[in-house]
Amino acid sequence: MAIKPIGIIKRLGWRSFFQLLVHLPSFFKLFSRLIKDPRVSLRAKLVVAGVLAYVVAPVDLLPDFLIGLGQLDDLAVIFCGLKLFLHLCPVAVVQEHLQAIGQRS
Repeated sequence: MAIKPIGIIKRLGWRSFFQLLVHLPSFFKLFSRLIKDPRVSLRAKLVVAGVLAYVVAPVDLLPDFLIGLGQLDDLAVIFCGLKLFLHLCPVAVVQEHLQAIGQRS
């Protein structure tokens, strides 16, 4: 069962939804740059690998047939995992990449 975009829009509101869409390319650039950066620890990179493994694994905390809840656990793991990844990255390195991304925009 897929997450329905209309449900996301209703929860976030149109303005927040469009802000999220506008910033998605920057988030992707930031995470991809941090993963490639040798100054980021292997431990932090393993968090991202764990998140990706969870997303593609056929086993879920909550089965996807539970409409809504089954997808929320996936989103929670992704959100918390990426937040932990950023927390484990050196602040100066994250700031450096954010500045570089901002200058290219």
